[in-house]
Amino acid sequence: MTAIFSDEIIQDIDTCLKELAVTTAFLSMDRYMQHGDTTCLWHSIAVAYYSLLLVRMLRITCDRDSLLTGALFHDYFLYDWHAKDRSHRFHGFRHPKTALKNAMGIKNLNPIERDIICRHMFPLTPIPPVFKESIIVCLVDKFCSFYETICRNTYKTIKGRGVIITEN
Repeated sequence: MTAIFSDEIIQDIDTCLKELAVTTAFLSMDRYMQHGDTTCLWHSIAVAYYSLLLVRMLRITCDRDSLLTGALFHDYFLYDWHAKDRSHRFHGFRHPKTALKNAMGIKNLNPIERDIICRHMFPLTPIPPVFKESIIVCLVDKFCSFYETICRNTYKTIKGRGVIITEN
C-alpha cells in the first residue's frame, strides 16, 4: 500500500505505544496474527495511522486522542483467534467486547473510545457506531483488513518510520 506519510502521526502513535509498553502487555499483540501475515499489533497501528491520516486529509474535526486510543485498542483481545478452540467461535461477533474489557482493565475510556472498540465490527455486530471517530475507525478497519488479507509484507514502509514494536 502506497501511503502518504506523516511523521507527525507516526510520532503520535509512537508516543502512545511507548506509554502503553511501560505499563501494559499491549505490545504482546505482536504475538497474534490478525490477517494474512499482519499481527494484531501492526493491524492496530495501521488502523490508527490511516484513521488519523484520513482525518487530516479530509480536515475532519474530531477528538484525535480518542480516535488514536480507540483505534489502537479496537482489537485488544489478546488471543490467537485462528487456533481451534471453542472459545474462539464467533470471534467476529464477540471480540469487540473482549477488547473493551481488556482495554478497560488498563485505562478509563471515554464514551468515544468505548464506542470505537465496541462498534468497529459493524455491520457484523448489529449496533452501528455513534461518533464520527467510531465511523472512521470502522471504515478504516475494513480497508486495512481487506489489504492485509490480499497482500503480503504489509506496512513495510510504516514499519521503517520509527514506530516501536519490541517489548520491554
